[in-house]
Amino acid sequence: MTTYGTIPAELPRPSLTMILRAREQLGSITGSQRKWEDMIKIQSLNLPPNVNEAVRRIRTNTVFFKTNYVIVVALLLFLTLLLHPVSLIIIAIIAGAWLLQYFLRDNPLSIYGFVIDRTTIITVLTLFTIAVFFLTDLMNNIMTGIFFGLTVVLLHGLFRTVDDLSAGDEKDVSGSQC
Repeated sequence: MTTYGTIPAELPRPSLTMILRAREQLGSITGSQRKWEDMIKIQSLNLPPNVNEAVRRIRTNTVFFKTNYVIVVALLLFLTLLLHPVSLIIIAIIAGAWLLQYFLRDNPLSIYGFVIDRTTIITVLTLFTIAVFFLTDLMNNIMTGIFFGLTVVLLHGLFRTVDDLSAGDEKDVSGSQC
Protein backbone atom coordinates (compact mmCIF):
# COMPACT_ATOMS: atom_id res chain seq x y z
CA MET A 1 0.00 0.00 0.00
CA THR A 2 1.39 3.40 -0.92
CA THR A 3 1.24 6.53 1.20
CA TYR A 4 0.97 8.90 -1.73
CA GLY A 5 -1.33 11.80 -0.95
CA THR A 6 -1.66 11.08 2.75
CA ILE A 7 -1.49 13.88 5.25
CA PRO A 8 1.25 13.53 7.85
CA ALA A 9 0.12 13.17 11.45
CA GLU A 10 2.11 16.21 12.58
CA LEU A 11 2.55 19.25 10.40
CA PRO A 12 5.93 20.99 10.53
CA ARG A 13 5.92 24.09 12.74
CA PRO A 14 6.53 27.36 10.91
CA SER A 15 9.62 29.29 11.86
CA LEU A 16 8.69 32.31 13.94
CA THR A 17 12.15 33.87 14.04
CA MET A 18 11.27 36.52 11.46
CA ILE A 19 8.14 37.51 13.36
CA LEU A 20 10.01 37.62 16.66
CA ARG A 21 12.80 39.78 15.18
CA ALA A 22 10.27 42.21 13.71
CA ARG A 23 8.49 42.37 17.06
CA GLU A 24 11.76 43.10 18.88
CA GLN A 25 12.70 45.85 16.44
CA LEU A 26 9.25 47.42 16.67
CA GLY A 27 9.49 47.31 20.47
CA SER A 28 12.88 48.99 20.47
CA ILE A 29 11.62 51.70 18.12
CA THR A 30 8.50 52.45 20.14
CA GLY A 31 10.49 52.26 23.38
CA SER A 32 11.86 55.76 22.76
CA GLN A 33 8.37 57.15 22.16
CA ARG A 34 7.33 59.96 24.51
CA LYS A 35 3.91 60.30 26.09
CA TRP A 36 1.35 61.79 23.76
CA GLU A 37 0.02 63.87 26.67
CA ASP A 38 3.43 65.57 26.94
CA MET A 39 3.48 66.23 23.23
CA ILE A 40 -0.03 67.66 23.00
CA LYS A 41 -0.01 69.90 26.06
CA ILE A 42 -2.11 72.96 25.23
CA GLN A 43 -0.49 75.04 28.01
CA SER A 44 2.93 74.59 26.36
CA LEU A 45 1.95 76.10 23.01
CA ASN A 46 2.88 79.71 22.25
CA LEU A 47 4.75 81.83 19.72
CA PRO A 48 8.53 81.96 20.04
CA PRO A 49 9.83 85.46 20.89
CA ASN A 50 12.62 85.44 18.28
CA VAL A 51 14.19 83.38 15.50
CA ASN A 52 16.93 81.89 17.71
CA GLU A 53 14.32 80.60 20.16
CA ALA A 54 12.28 79.18 17.26
CA VAL A 55 15.29 77.26 15.92
CA ARG A 56 16.13 76.02 19.44
CA ARG A 57 12.56 74.83 19.96
CA ILE A 58 12.46 73.00 16.63
CA ARG A 59 15.78 71.24 17.30
CA THR A 60 14.95 70.30 20.88
CA ASN A 61 11.45 69.09 20.09
CA THR A 62 12.70 67.12 17.08
CA VAL A 63 15.18 65.23 19.20
CA PHE A 64 12.81 64.82 22.15
CA PHE A 65 9.72 63.73 20.18
CA LYS A 66 11.45 62.04 17.21
CA THR A 67 9.57 58.74 17.47
CA ASN A 68 6.26 60.52 17.93
CA TYR A 69 7.03 62.69 14.91
CA VAL A 70 7.82 59.65 12.76
CA ILE A 71 4.49 58.12 13.80
CA VAL A 72 2.65 61.37 12.95
CA VAL A 73 4.29 61.63 9.51
CA ALA A 74 3.60 57.94 8.77
CA LEU A 75 -0.03 58.28 9.86
CA LEU A 76 -0.57 61.40 7.74
CA LEU A 77 1.11 59.69 4.77
CA PHE A 78 -1.20 56.70 5.21
CA LEU A 79 -4.27 58.95 5.46
CA THR A 80 -3.19 60.78 2.32
CA LEU A 81 -2.83 57.46 0.49
CA LEU A 82 -6.26 56.37 1.74
CA LEU A 83 -7.71 59.25 -0.25
CA HIS A 84 -6.08 57.71 -3.35
CA PRO A 85 -6.89 53.98 -3.20
CA VAL A 86 -5.17 53.25 -6.53
CA SER A 87 -1.89 54.50 -5.05
CA LEU A 88 -2.41 52.33 -2.00
CA ILE A 89 -3.00 49.28 -4.21
CA ILE A 90 0.14 50.07 -6.23
CA ILE A 91 2.20 50.34 -3.03
CA ALA A 92 0.78 47.01 -1.84
CA ILE A 93 1.77 45.37 -5.14
CA ILE A 94 5.30 46.80 -4.97
CA ALA A 95 5.68 45.76 -1.33
CA GLY A 96 4.39 42.29 -2.16
CA ALA A 97 6.87 41.96 -5.02
CA TRP A 98 9.75 42.96 -2.75
CA LEU A 99 8.59 40.60 0.00
CA LEU A 100 8.05 37.60 -2.27
CA GLN A 101 11.07 38.00 -4.50
CA TYR A 102 13.70 39.33 -2.12
CA PHE A 103 12.95 39.28 1.60
CA LEU A 104 11.14 35.94 1.97
CA ARG A 105 13.12 33.93 -0.59
CA ASP A 106 15.78 31.63 0.86
CA ASN A 107 16.78 29.73 -2.28
CA PRO A 108 17.86 31.39 -5.56
CA LEU A 109 15.24 32.15 -8.18
CA SER A 110 15.27 29.76 -11.13
CA ILE A 111 13.42 30.47 -14.37
CA TYR A 112 13.53 27.81 -17.12
CA GLY A 113 16.67 26.35 -15.60
CA PHE A 114 18.52 29.68 -15.37
CA VAL A 115 19.49 30.68 -11.84
CA ILE A 116 19.09 34.40 -11.13
CA ASP A 117 21.28 35.85 -8.40
CA ARG A 118 20.17 38.32 -5.72
CA THR A 119 21.84 41.37 -7.27
CA THR A 120 19.86 40.90 -10.45
CA ILE A 121 16.66 40.58 -8.43
CA ILE A 122 17.47 43.76 -6.49
CA THR A 123 18.26 45.62 -9.72
CA VAL A 124 15.04 44.53 -11.44
CA LEU A 125 12.90 45.29 -8.36
CA THR A 126 14.53 48.72 -7.92
CA LEU A 127 14.03 49.64 -11.59
CA PHE A 128 10.43 48.37 -11.42
CA THR A 129 9.77 50.44 -8.28
CA ILE A 130 11.30 53.61 -9.75
CA ALA A 131 9.41 53.16 -13.03
CA VAL A 132 6.09 52.67 -11.25
CA PHE A 133 6.73 55.70 -9.02
CA PHE A 134 7.40 57.99 -11.97
CA LEU A 135 4.92 56.56 -14.48
CA THR A 136 1.98 56.85 -12.09
CA ASP A 137 0.93 59.66 -9.78
CA LEU A 138 2.17 57.62 -6.82
CA MET A 139 5.25 59.81 -6.30
CA ASN A 140 3.06 62.92 -6.20
CA ASN A 141 0.74 61.35 -3.62
CA ILE A 142 3.64 60.19 -1.43
CA MET A 143 5.37 63.57 -1.58
CA THR A 144 2.11 65.32 -0.71
CA GLY A 145 1.62 63.12 2.34
CA ILE A 146 5.22 63.52 3.51
CA PHE A 147 5.11 67.29 2.95
CA PHE A 148 1.85 67.57 4.91
CA GLY A 149 3.29 65.46 7.75
CA LEU A 150 6.54 67.42 7.91
CA THR A 151 4.58 70.68 7.95
CA VAL A 152 2.57 69.51 10.96
CA VAL A 153 5.77 68.37 12.71
CA LEU A 154 7.54 71.66 11.98
CA LEU A 155 4.62 73.72 13.26
CA HIS A 156 4.43 71.62 16.44
CA GLY A 157 8.15 71.94 17.00
CA LEU A 158 7.92 75.69 16.49
CA PHE A 159 5.02 76.35 18.87
CA ARG A 160 5.78 73.75 21.60
CA THR A 161 7.89 75.25 24.39
CA VAL A 162 10.78 73.17 25.70
CA ASP A 163 10.86 74.54 29.25
CA ASP A 164 8.61 71.85 30.75
CA LEU A 165 10.37 68.83 29.23
CA SER A 166 11.71 66.51 31.91
CA ALA A 167 15.14 67.44 33.30
CA GLY A 168 16.68 63.98 32.88
CA ASP A 169 15.83 63.93 29.20
CA GLU A 170 17.05 67.45 28.48
CA LYS A 171 20.65 66.30 28.96
CA ASP A 172 20.12 63.79 26.17
CA VAL A 173 18.45 66.42 24.01
CA SER A 174 21.09 69.13 24.45
CA GLY A 175 23.99 66.72 23.96
CA SER A 176 22.79 65.18 20.73
CA GLN A 177 22.86 66.63 17.23
CA CYS A 178 19.94 66.78 14.80
